[in-house]
Amino acid sequence: MSDTNAIISVEDLKVRLGGVSILDIPSFSVRQGEFLSLIGPNGSGKSTFLLVLNSLLKPVSGRLIYRGEPVTGRDEAFRYRRKVSMVFQEPLLFDTTVYKNVASGLKIRGLKRDEIRERVMRYLGWFNIEHLAQRSARKLSGGEAQRTSLARAFAMEPEVIFLDEPFSALDPPTRHAITDDLDRIVSETGITTIMVTHDQSEALRMSDRIAVMHDGGIVQVGVPSLVMNNPVNEFVANFVGMDTILVGNVIRVVDGMATVLVSGKEIDAFGNAGSGDCVYCCIRPENVTIELTDPDDLTSARNTFPAVIRDISSIGPFLKVILDCGFSLTAFVTREAFAVLDLKEGKNVYASFKATAVHLIRDAKHP
Repeated sequence: MSDTNAIISVEDLKVRLGGVSILDIPSFSVRQGEFLSLIGPNGSGKSTFLLVLNSLLKPVSGRLIYRGEPVTGRDEAFRYRRKVSMVFQEPLLFDTTVYKNVASGLKIRGLKRDEIRERVMRYLGWFNIEHLAQRSARKLSGGEAQRTSLARAFAMEPEVIFLDEPFSALDPPTRHAITDDLDRIVSETGITTIMVTHDQSEALRMSDRIAVMHDGGIVQVGVPSLVMNNPVNEFVANFVGMDTILVGNVIRVVDGMATVLVSGKEIDAFGNAGSGDCVYCCIRPENVTIELTDPDDLTSARNTFPAVIRDISSIGPFLKVILDCGFSLTAFVTREAFAVLDLKEGKNVYASFKATAVHLIRDAKHP
């Protein structure tokens, strides 16, 4: 069934390069006004898919549809491209001033000088580079150059904008500042935005929906919280940061709660599983709590296990703790909690997590 809110969709899309299948997507749609992020490992087909959606790469079969009309011949593709803009990973700027770079597409469209100036200065201001209007593009920093590319794309006031990892080469502070501005501008303009990114935090923060790609296909699409907390398979679970993925067998189900036997230990979890099923138990590290004594009845967590700390490493503002509970379990702890608990390798602790924190995935290979 087609999405009546779709601005762009594809049907039976296949792309092959050198005889190798690069994309195979039966159907997919992008909704009017949404911010959609495409995520996935290198080689999964994200950038290729973006080129097809932008009508810059012709598939061997299938259709690209814009507002219900197929984009087939050269004339349709030309009209379609006038309604979209694209920003690449490396800024592609002319050897002239920032102002003239942003104005270039508007001049080609034949806009009047006053209208060009108003629009250029407006978008330079939105991306906080109006003071750079007369600077040579050759003298810009990486962040300034990418802001110029974004201002040029948005100044065209497209109906859809495509972003192909536009921030991957930037340092974290610059990247964060630009994505803050982009998030605000997309919200204010309502322009449909499709972004390829490797940064999951970026996708989580900015997206209405996330599409996970793998081996040239789309394996899951949904709101960020759904994709991150309810992955459809082991691959997605791994990719979205389910650091603990345990294989076990359901030994009983009572009132919707399954008890899974993992390495001789029983884990309680809510999920769609039946007795005898082989399942993956997926647990996010931020949902695991470490205590020095057995919390017993002091916690609502149904799953509590004595554990030994096997490894500790730093990961941003947190410390990543690998625990041996008879099975391997990963936890994130704050630096404050780490100091208070005096955690160190070899120390005996207790690890706990709620039954609701366990996401169960049936193993398709063992029905």
